[in-house]
Amino acid sequence: MANVADKPLVHEDDLLIEEYGYDDHFHDHHHGDKFQSNFVTTYFFSQDHKMIAKQFLITGMFWAIIGGLMSLVFRLQLGFPEESLAWLQPVLGKWIEINPEGIGTLSQEFYYALVTMHGTILVFFVLTAGLSGTFSNLLIPLMVGARDMASPLLNMMSYWFFFLAGLVMFFSLFLSTGPFSGGWTAYPPLSLLPEASTGSGAGMTLWTLSLVLFVVSVLLGGINYITTVLNLRTKGMTMWRLPLPIWAFFITAIIGLLSFPVLASAFFLVMFDRELGTSFYLSEIFIGGQALDHVGGSPVLYQHLFWFLGHPEVYIIILPAMGMVSEVLSVHARKPIFGYKAMVYSILAIAFLSFIVWAHHMFMSGVNPFISNFFVIFTLIIAVPSAVKVFNWIATLYGGNIRFNPAMLFAIGFVSMFISGGLTGIFLGNSAIDIQMHDTYFVVAHFHIVMGVAAFFGMYAGVYHWFPKMYGRFMNNTLGKIHFWGTMVGAYAIFWPMHYIGMAGVPRRYYSFDTFQAFGHFAEMNKFITVAAILVFAFQVLFVINFFYSIWKGKKVETQNPYGATTLEWTTPINPGHGNWPGKIPAVQRWAYDYGKDGEEFIPQIIPLKEGEHDGGH
Repeated sequence: MANVADKPLVHEDDLLIEEYGYDDHFHDHHHGDKFQSNFVTTYFFSQDHKMIAKQFLITGMFWAIIGGLMSLVFRLQLGFPEESLAWLQPVLGKWIEINPEGIGTLSQEFYYALVTMHGTILVFFVLTAGLSGTFSNLLIPLMVGARDMASPLLNMMSYWFFFLAGLVMFFSLFLSTGPFSGGWTAYPPLSLLPEASTGSGAGMTLWTLSLVLFVVSVLLGGINYITTVLNLRTKGMTMWRLPLPIWAFFITAIIGLLSFPVLASAFFLVMFDRELGTSFYLSEIFIGGQALDHVGGSPVLYQHLFWFLGHPEVYIIILPAMGMVSEVLSVHARKPIFGYKAMVYSILAIAFLSFIVWAHHMFMSGVNPFISNFFVIFTLIIAVPSAVKVFNWIATLYGGNIRFNPAMLFAIGFVSMFISGGLTGIFLGNSAIDIQMHDTYFVVAHFHIVMGVAAFFGMYAGVYHWFPKMYGRFMNNTLGKIHFWGTMVGAYAIFWPMHYIGMAGVPRRYYSFDTFQAFGHFAEMNKFITVAAILVFAFQVLFVINFFYSIWKGKKVETQNPYGATTLEWTTPINPGHGNWPGKIPAVQRWAYDYGKDGEEFIPQIIPLKEGEHDGGH
């Protein structure tokens, strides 16, 4: 890559970087980049954070398609129980049971396996990896002004542990006994006793192994993200000048580092109970009239350990989305983010409170009602920092010169989803109401809107916004807008009716409602939900086509900073090499959100403060 001095046209930003930048002599040591010397080290065993981000994203997309298809299969069973599914037999084989009349139905065992796998795949392999894995990797070095992560080797290993976890999970789908089918929460005794269901044998063993490998990946990545943010910020980049995505990724990594080992410990105890004859979770159980040898454990212990990760996990997914949405809203509304410090403090508050609300998932598990009161209070308190964020996003949009491109539409859609999904959480957080709502479709509706759809919207906003940085091209705007409107309308069409049927008491995870007279009149609504789900999936396929087409055929990026953004990633070349900046690393002179100031539309972070000018971050 040519030096700044050799360029025919010298950009003002390049002059500023040359004058004020920090020279770490990177290119003296990395002549002919040894990390990217051939095809294999460039694309497979890459130690460049940008390539690792792409690996996480494309692997996450593969899993999203599989997880999405699974939901369509069990939605067909729920929406059209009388229709024959014999046409799926070439794909699903023996899991489609054909009766003497030739009508094919989904095997009940496999129905539960699909529900389990759909949850596991979407929560861990798509949303955790797609948000933290992709965007923490892509943006942390670029936005803080670092050449790469603190340890590129650990970073590469983080991806390959994730890939290995995915591989084990993928193999488990093809077992003759079927994949694990005890619910994505893997509650004992279903998950402990191979006799409990066909999927509780080898399927469960592979499931546990896969998620332990996944925990290793999260820990390797998290250590890297935290170290990079703390130690590798460029000259002038104080913590109060960090863009909000970086704050979100940083805090998310800390939450992951504190909570994921607890999940691993829960799984190790599961393995001990299964293989070594211990009874951490097993109590008095009879199987086929025979009492178990081992007693004395408590399945509620597993619930505590699982949800100690399970609730922070919700924020591990949603915080990166919140950070990116804050950035996208500010850039495309052409306004400074409203209440920057309040945004940072609310991220910190959410992170702290996320660790003391886990038992609101367990109001019905037999825990002491007085303990429940504690968790009710903190669950309602955690709504406050979330509300602060919502208020600040709306205030940022108010009076802004808004560009309605796909990234912005998804960011605004995220705010809508977060409000509507979050409000239903207040009902469920109250133990008196939860007694009625627990394990109904109301719960499904709540967490799918706030954690599933909203998180996906944050991810899409990120992909559309930073795609030019990843590939040097733009995604197609028209297809992006069709994708947004189809997904937005379709997602509400799926999950709003579920609130209604949940309030009527329709339980989740049931294979069929034929035998329940009370739920018979919801058959048409179930059909409607299923059709909406199929249409939404079709719009996601449109996104995948747009994504891969744009990598090679999208409109080329002509300027270094196509959006007029202030942050550092837009000071790198259009296609940055390993090391991100060709010469010196830029020094930071101001906070990240100087839009519409002193008659200028935007002032990049590398522009020095004028005399008497106030820095927004301090």
